[in-house]
Amino acid sequence: MVSDAFVEAVEAIYKAAGQPSTWPDALAATAAVFGDIGANLLWMRDDRSFGTVVSAGLAPMAQKYDEWQHADIRAQRAVAHSLTAQSDVLTDRHLVTQDEIDTHPFYTQFLAPGGFGWLAAARVSPDPRMDVWIGVQRLKVKPIYSDEELDTLGRLARHAEQSLRLSVKLFDAEHTKLGLADALTRVGVGIFALDTRARVVFSNPAAERLLNDGLFLSNSQLSSRAPQEHQALRARIKQALRGVAEVVGQAPKPLLIHRGNGKRPLALYFLPIGVGGPDCPSAQFLTTTRAVTLVIEPQVDSPADPSLIRDLLGLTLGEARVAALIGIGLPPRAAAKKLGISENTVRCVLRTIFSKTGVSRQSELATLLGKSMLR
Repeated sequence: MVSDAFVEAVEAIYKAAGQPSTWPDALAATAAVFGDIGANLLWMRDDRSFGTVVSAGLAPMAQKYDEWQHADIRAQRAVAHSLTAQSDVLTDRHLVTQDEIDTHPFYTQFLAPGGFGWLAAARVSPDPRMDVWIGVQRLKVKPIYSDEELDTLGRLARHAEQSLRLSVKLFDAEHTKLGLADALTRVGVGIFALDTRARVVFSNPAAERLLNDGLFLSNSQLSSRAPQEHQALRARIKQALRGVAEVVGQAPKPLLIHRGNGKRPLALYFLPIGVGGPDCPSAQFLTTTRAVTLVIEPQVDSPADPSLIRDLLGLTLGEARVAALIGIGLPPRAAAKKLGISENTVRCVLRTIFSKTGVSRQSELATLLGKSMLR
């Protein structure tokens, strides 16, 4: 059973896709699902640049955090633990001991004075060059997060991941300075805006460049030449046009559209709420939009998108990050250095990946990714 608060949070998350300034509201709605004080969004790119967004309820805490981030043992342990964990969602009991909760300065001197206690955090991958965490903060007077609550956050996080595929591009394009029209034109991901009849009413240059090779327009509608993919495409668009209520209980997954000449397939994602709207003056040219299709072209010389590996091979996101690097031929030591973890951790994760995928060697994993059109 999906609660009204869950639906409202997903609606706010998709609204933020084209209006990044509303992410604090989306995070507040996410925290409200659990009756908690606030939530935050943290992203780090592979060049080590990073950014944060917080809901209003966490603003005072965020101002003090700069002085304490060096002592944040939860953050220090989260990345390595997420690689070996069976879930992409973590909480304090996965990262620290009870003795550390009782005695560590981060808990006793930073969290406790504000009444804060527990964190639930989900790792997502809206872009292969970016690591993103969505965290919800709970007061200490409440119980620690249950497995059921962590599962709920995981489902919310997958919708946030989908919305962020567009939002992070708009952040990069300085949407607030350019205006939405110019920002959408400049972003590197393909964007097709669809009206209520599934007709394309806007497409940016990145989208138009990807047409006529597996994906094309027919009577102003997106189509695929492969019959099975075409049927799946029409079904996913129809679902998105029906709105959030149609997709709210499901984990969003990409639709792959295969191309010729051995190219990696295009990955299509479907946002059920339009970019524009009457409350978004910069988007008046998209007022007829009711759904958005994002089209992402994998880079041939780069590791596969970890989120694609996760979805297609049934791995966790942490495992998929290791698989992506090993899949392009990196030895465990090099992969460990790139991920900022130990070589032993990488080898431990590899054993889990082998068990889940039914392979026994790194070369076999690379072959499996190749057969899946992921490398």
